[in-house]
Amino acid sequence: MDYSQFLAMKQEIALLGVFLLVFLYDLFMPKNSQRGLSGFTIAMFAIFTVSCFCPVFISGQEVAFGGMYVTNPVMLTIKNILNVGVLIVLIQASRWANSEMQIIRRGEFYSLMLVTLFGMYLMISARHFLLFVIGLECASLPLAAMVAFEKNHYESHEAAIKYILTAVFSSAIFMLGLSFVYGLAGSLYFDSVYFALTGADATDPMLIVALAFVMAGVGFKLSLVPFHLWTADVYQGAPTSVTSYLSVISKGSAAFAFMVILTQVFGCVYSQVWEWMLYALIILTITVGNLFALRQHNMKRFLAFSSISQAGYIMLGIIGCNAMGMASLMFYILVYIFSNLAAFGVIQAIENQTGKVDMTDYRGLYKSNPHLSVVMMLAMFSLAGIPPFAGFFSKFFIFTGALSGTESTALYVLVLIALINTIISLFYYLLVVKAMFLSSEEPVIAPFRSACSERVGMWITVAGILALGLVSCFYNQILILCQTWGLPSLA
Repeated sequence: MDYSQFLAMKQEIALLGVFLLVFLYDLFMPKNSQRGLSGFTIAMFAIFTVSCFCPVFISGQEVAFGGMYVTNPVMLTIKNILNVGVLIVLIQASRWANSEMQIIRRGEFYSLMLVTLFGMYLMISARHFLLFVIGLECASLPLAAMVAFEKNHYESHEAAIKYILTAVFSSAIFMLGLSFVYGLAGSLYFDSVYFALTGADATDPMLIVALAFVMAGVGFKLSLVPFHLWTADVYQGAPTSVTSYLSVISKGSAAFAFMVILTQVFGCVYSQVWEWMLYALIILTITVGNLFALRQHNMKRFLAFSSISQAGYIMLGIIGCNAMGMASLMFYILVYIFSNLAAFGVIQAIENQTGKVDMTDYRGLYKSNPHLSVVMMLAMFSLAGIPPFAGFFSKFFIFTGALSGTESTALYVLVLIALINTIISLFYYLLVVKAMFLSSEEPVIAPFRSACSERVGMWITVAGILALGLVSCFYNQILILCQTWGLPSLA
């Protein structure tokens, strides 16, 4: 074995370096220096995030371990997008991690988060199902511990049990699907499976079952309907910092990995087998997410069903089957990170101060906390897709990417249904804005000043929402990368 192959994994090795520094700081630093752990972790990860944009990381395509691991500028970019989201989560979680109840365990919190991110890196770069499963489990199992982090709260325990049981069953279904894939192709390499399935009988029940099981296993990570039943309870019971991490980082990595699997493994049977499966998943996910979001009063459950609906929109990027579809998916994930973390930043600031997470508690919030109200309003407008905020352009590009180069009537109907659902989502997002700005009742939440770390996190997310909506070069750069280094088109 040539150990120089590990040099292809520059981002993964650098991330492990950050993990070791944080772990050793937590383990060996004297007690009077332990309060600096949060600042140290944020500083180290910020340096790592910035350095990942340097040319030494962004080079041409590199292959390692016999083709099991592949990286190129597109994959480095999606990893950098996830890094930005993790950095914001770390900043927003600083006050909670330093609270009296969590301070003794915050080292474990940071370590678990970095380990899950490492697993997501492997999912993105894997070109062999064995490496993909290692990444999937590395990303999933530590998340169960993070969900159960508030060990004195019954809801946190309940959420962790639901998450781990669902994760175990979904992994079992996924690997059962892989056994069928191996039986069909005699290999677990993505490209070998692709060529083995080229010209395969599309009516083969074994192929249909294999694809359905694989889609079900990854659909759990994305909260696609009908694999979404864990989402609301886990989002509500988990600590808000963990919920925000689950809602954006985990979903973003799974979306890109799902696109890689569908295009590079099953792309040759797209129109014959899984096109209609994906159509059904998208329609169900967007519609069910929106309809159930209308009924929610707890803000975390509300954003849980919102995230389910958003996952359906993200999947439209896969339907595009081209560089524009991939670029739209990546841009949507970037915008979603800023928009959703802005909303969770406000929720976390209010929860840390008052313990309130109900939508009715937000009535009249503008009168007592105008700055928080404005941040939440911008987040809701962006998630709803109201111009000129970033969410409008992410939806515009995702619809354009889905329809580019197609004459399929079914695809136009699919996008029309998604557009109608956008109008429904506009209603429930504006319910939050109405409660904050138009309620005649006296505010439930008294005026307070949020922590410095919470304010910094909100400033970053607001800047992202505004910048991504006003500056088009972000999407253009992603599109150029995808046109140069993107995945091969579907057959």
